[in-house]
Amino acid sequence: MSSTALLGVTLAPPHGALDSGSTSAPGFRQSTADAESPNEPKWEGYLITHVKDPVKELAETKDAYVSYLVQAKTNLPIFSTSNPSSRRRFQDFVFLRDNLVRDFPACVVPALPDKHRLEYITGDRFSPEFMERRRLDLHRFLQRLSRHPTLQRSTLVRAFFESTEWHVHMHQHIAHPPGPEPSPGIIDNISDTLLNAFARVRKPDERFLSMREDVDKFEEGLVVSERLFNRVRSRTSDGNPESGEDLTADYHDLAVAVQGLGFLESGITDPLNHFSNTLLEFSALMRHTTQTTTDPFLIHLHSLLTYSHANRAVLKLRDQKQLDFEELSDYLSGVTAERDRLSAIIKGQAGSTGLGLGAYIKDRVDAIRGADDDRSRVEKMRKLDIKIKELEDAVTTAHETSDAFSDETLREQTIFQYTKEAEMKEMLGNLADGEIEFYKTAMEEWERIIPIIQRIRVDV
Repeated sequence: MSSTALLGVTLAPPHGALDSGSTSAPGFRQSTADAESPNEPKWEGYLITHVKDPVKELAETKDAYVSYLVQAKTNLPIFSTSNPSSRRRFQDFVFLRDNLVRDFPACVVPALPDKHRLEYITGDRFSPEFMERRRLDLHRFLQRLSRHPTLQRSTLVRAFFESTEWHVHMHQHIAHPPGPEPSPGIIDNISDTLLNAFARVRKPDERFLSMREDVDKFEEGLVVSERLFNRVRSRTSDGNPESGEDLTADYHDLAVAVQGLGFLESGITDPLNHFSNTLLEFSALMRHTTQTTTDPFLIHLHSLLTYSHANRAVLKLRDQKQLDFEELSDYLSGVTAERDRLSAIIKGQAGSTGLGLGAYIKDRVDAIRGADDDRSRVEKMRKLDIKIKELEDAVTTAHETSDAFSDETLREQTIFQYTKEAEMKEMLGNLADGEIEFYKTAMEEWERIIPIIQRIRVDV
């Protein structure tokens, strides 16, 4: 049984083989060269996505919503065209994400922006500010999917970009999911007292322990950065002049004060007015930088944190698969020991002697109930043999699933690392570019005022 079958991963077969040269195009991580190890992910091509042009649909009705133009450029053979596009609303993105999580449980599927997280945004959900913020978040969501070598080739992602009958496709996908329907197995019938949700893996894999530590440190760094930059933002432009920490408002007030001095100092009124205007321009520049540089940085930072949470969830699910195997193995050992105990009694051997207090008490209880005769023991052994066979099959499946999930998780960590590095490069690069533009423009503003100040005559 293949690892993809065990994990419920179903991919549409490619329409044709791709040579290594066919994947060369702008984008992210497109190499199809032989992987250095079995756990190295492989890409079949590129998928470059964009979310554009938010439009309010059914504007004058109570059912109004916003649609977005989703476009892609690709050479993946699963797509029927190299430039698919369609219009989708937020609920379509929700459907895509929820079903990818269900269809690909071992993949790190990025989270969507919180529908109610409206920091830094004024106005309602149809305001230009909100629609642009939502567009950027959805654009980043599709970028993360497009960088994933498995998710980018899923039939659902293809339909999301190509289908002209998306609602029909959604209903068909729900009715006939690509993976096998999960059937209740023996593990689902075991008491919760056996499979404790709070139990810990007894034989932890050092590789995944190291990964979890790395995730903890990464998320800690993101949380600290978000808190500090929020503090910088609130001190620079929190929109509340009465707080006493709005630097843009302070520069505005200083400009008004300097302008007032100009009315009193008749000899230097014009230079003071120019200086006041420079202060106003600098205040406006700080507010503009907050909106175009600091706010997008904070939004991206928080989005990267939620993406890391999705990665953590996959690591936790891998631990649960290993725990299922360990608990089932223990359960099998207990049932096998009970069968051996009954066999020993029937053969006239020691029975419960040496098997512990629990086995002795069970023998006594059976004796009181009259269930200690050989006939009842033989019937119990027959049922236990059937149960042991079921458990052996379940343990084998759980072991295969755990191993396959571990292999997939190793590949997922590599993919997540690629995506994380690319996003941090983009995020920090945009921040640096914005700060450089701010200081460059600010210097130009202040340099223009210097000759005007120097023309003020001072008689000593």
